[in-house]
Amino acid sequence: MSVIQRWLDRFCYKHPRFGIPNLMLIVVIGTALVWLLDQFSQSYSMSNLLCFAPYFILQGEVWRLVTFIFVPETNSLIFLAISLYFYYWIGSVLEKHWGTTKFTVFYLAGLVLNILAGFLVYFVFPTPFNTTTMYYVNLSLFFSFATLYGDMQVLLIFIPIKVKWLAWLDAALFAFDIILSLTKIPTLGLIALVGVVTPIVAILNYLIFFWDDLMASLGRVKRQAAHQTSRQTVNFKQATRHAQQTKGYIHKCAVCGKTDTDYPDEEFRYCSKCNGYYCYCSEHIHNHVHIQ
Repeated sequence: MSVIQRWLDRFCYKHPRFGIPNLMLIVVIGTALVWLLDQFSQSYSMSNLLCFAPYFILQGEVWRLVTFIFVPETNSLIFLAISLYFYYWIGSVLEKHWGTTKFTVFYLAGLVLNILAGFLVYFVFPTPFNTTTMYYVNLSLFFSFATLYGDMQVLLIFIPIKVKWLAWLDAALFAFDIILSLTKIPTLGLIALVGVVTPIVAILNYLIFFWDDLMASLGRVKRQAAHQTSRQTVNFKQATRHAQQTKGYIHKCAVCGKTDTDYPDEEFRYCSKCNGYYCYCSEHIHNHVHIQ
């Protein structure tokens, strides 16, 4: 386990009351209220008052350091409802899996990293219109969900699809947005860096919490690949295929000649100490001369 993850687990264990219960429910309700207020505002929308803007924060509007998490990403009621439903569902599942404290730390870490990235971009390209959002941090919740429940199936336009494949689609969206922002730098200047930095920050926040899980998963894949290509596995598959095609049985004891066809309830095993692929029944697996 990495040093950061050990520290996070220790912190969550020692501070069980640090978390904010139903955090995503609060975010969803707050976002919906801001969207409603935007619909009734005219000259100066509520989103403009609450969004993260370093220029105005340095002028004393410090509430923007927190309130920008409630700024909706779309004016469309349909897309807003769908996105808020998924944010709430995924956030609730993660909170139950991790516990309130760890989920709160995950979301607050994304918040802090976004604030730091926003100020970094602002100091590189100072402008009142330089803003950042929690959009990519909210999307990264799906990465976390897919890492924990990758084989779960959801209905996408009434078609069942595994969550891990949707996560790859989410990753493609991240990559597309980053590349698109890079192409805009010649025309928009360094302000386009916002579209590059914020997705990377969200991915960094995800990696902080899931690096060990990803490395363990990669190790399992390597071990499975090595097992499938090992001499023992290849020999077993060849022996099984040959036995099925010619003899009608799969396992045959090299000592007494019992087969799984004649003795279907017998347990057969292969000896790893013999030089070759030799099968033995339960009576002789521990009672035979190893073939060298």
